[in-house]
Amino acid sequence: MPSAKARLALFVGVLSVAAVVVLVLAPVSRDGLRDALDPLGVAAPLGYVPVSALLGVLFVPGPILAGASGLLFGTVTGFFVTLAATLLSSVVAVLTARAAGREGVRELESPRAQMVERLLQRYGVGAVVVQRLLPAVPDAPCSYLFGLAGLRVWQVVLGTAIGAAPRAFSYTAIGDGLGGGGSTIGIIGLVTLVVTGVVGVAVGAVVARRTRGDRGERPPAEP
Repeated sequence: MPSAKARLALFVGVLSVAAVVVLVLAPVSRDGLRDALDPLGVAAPLGYVPVSALLGVLFVPGPILAGASGLLFGTVTGFFVTLAATLLSSVVAVLTARAAGREGVRELESPRAQMVERLLQRYGVGAVVVQRLLPAVPDAPCSYLFGLAGLRVWQVVLGTAIGAAPRAFSYTAIGDGLGGGGSTIGIIGLVTLVVTGVVGVAVGAVVARRTRGDRGERPPAEP
């Protein structure tokens, strides 16, 4: 049976290959999703939740999935569908990472990896909220990282619910606006996205400064 470190290396390798394949193939299109969901009729929004969650853990970008939700279901329904899919995707990623690689992380002797693990465990829900608010930081790799670092599922779920909600609304509204929902809703979504990004960067900067301060106050290690 492979060691914990070997399983961790294999897990990271599989995720890397999956990310490259998704980047190259770009397997998501509005027409393809609509064709797949049409047989479900009025239950299509419920059907899209697990589909979107699965695509999310396979590294399909969240903005694309949320925008497609807005195109297919409108802003209101699309928002709840997107948020539910985001929560489900984060749970799947965290549980998968904990099962496949958590023991390997515990055996790592890298000071940097240990520092990241300590910081994530220290801030818990707050770390998840900040990451979900930050612009251009993909959720799926971070969800796997949270699982590898040992964060509890409830911490990731709560942090995702708080931090991902504004972006879920933003991209869904933008998708709705592009799909015929009207320019107003698209503009609202864009403004919300910008404000969320600014808040995320500001909060992230505060956390980074506090983290550096805490590390600076830590007494030097004894020789």
